[in-house]
Amino acid sequence: MDTRRPRLEVAGVVRRHGADYVREHRPSAAERKVLRHIVSCRTAALGGHVDECDGCGHQRISYNSCRDRHCPKCQGPQRAQWLEKRIERLLPVSYFHVVFTLPDELNPLLLRNKAAGYKILFESATQTLRQIARDPKHLGAEIATTAILHSWGQNLLFHPHLHCVVTGGGLALDGKRWISGRKDYFLPIKVLGKLFRGKFLAALDHAHKKDQLDLSGSTAELRDPVRWVALRDRLYRKDWVVYAKPPFGGPQQVFRYLGRYTHRVAISNHRLVRVQNGKVTFTVRDYKNGGKRRSLTLDADEFLRRFLLHVLPKRFVRIRHYGIYAARNVQTKLVLARELLEPNVNPERPVTSLRPRTWAERFREQTGVEVMACPSCGNDLVRRHEIPPERAFHVAGCLSRASPERREAVA
Repeated sequence: MDTRRPRLEVAGVVRRHGADYVREHRPSAAERKVLRHIVSCRTAALGGHVDECDGCGHQRISYNSCRDRHCPKCQGPQRAQWLEKRIERLLPVSYFHVVFTLPDELNPLLLRNKAAGYKILFESATQTLRQIARDPKHLGAEIATTAILHSWGQNLLFHPHLHCVVTGGGLALDGKRWISGRKDYFLPIKVLGKLFRGKFLAALDHAHKKDQLDLSGSTAELRDPVRWVALRDRLYRKDWVVYAKPPFGGPQQVFRYLGRYTHRVAISNHRLVRVQNGKVTFTVRDYKNGGKRRSLTLDADEFLRRFLLHVLPKRFVRIRHYGIYAARNVQTKLVLARELLEPNVNPERPVTSLRPRTWAERFREQTGVEVMACPSCGNDLVRRHEIPPERAFHVAGCLSRASPERREAVA
């Protein structure tokens, strides 16, 4: 993961071209809210705090983050906090990465029915994994799954798919033993694809019959039962893409992998190359050409349109846990699985040895205070003063040239 501060930001594109885009295209209230958050993130508009060094007295202003899950600058802290909780539930087994992808023909329908379509995607994919894993012909066990929704491709176009991290084995249906799968093989991919296709289309057809889908605009023709059946039958004849990547080596590799995928947004600031003359250039991976990087240039208007395609429905959860990892099974099946896999280890003890917490992380956990190194002497900077938004602009202008006593009074 690139930790260098990017030279360009999506926020800069929004500042330059966001107002024109909103005026011309009238995005939804949720999309406008995302744009506002991205523009104000880590600026005086949201207020901030003063960090002070206990050693030399150096002070530094830090502005608050917007914490919007679509903001490229806000995902690092959220990712760290999420991983800190999830690592305690990782089992000491191998893991597989399975990707479920929807056909492009469904894109117009899902764009108008994100909440319903994404819900069906989660349910169909995870039920497929669970059903085949529980089949005695394959594994005959209850697996653990973490599913992560992504809705974008490298070019920012709408491309909904589900990343699933799955244990390479499971708890026997009678709960008496752990059944390990083959090291280099998960479950039959063709069977997964066919079952996933059937479950998704059956659920989608049910939603259509119950009038639970928004069929307007480019999807208005699907109100005609004949056209709907034609689309459904055409999709049944297609081979749906389900892809299983090589297995991970163990929980450590899963931890690093999840850190890259869980809180990813449609595009990171590091991918931006140039923003000028009303155009935005960013890097993409050309997977049809060996994954080589190349540049793609779009009008700023089109760039923002594509970026906003991936705004999630309100309160929609894009990271979900199933099977042994489901919330209702954490205190029962997960504990039992750990006892079977590590009989000599106290099952109530969290598995924290995979990534020891630093002193700064332990201090933050105990006190809620952020700690970082002082650029002057190397000692710890400790948060001292909160700055409300209405005073942040004033403090930013006067703090650097004021005496220590004056800085104390202003803050």
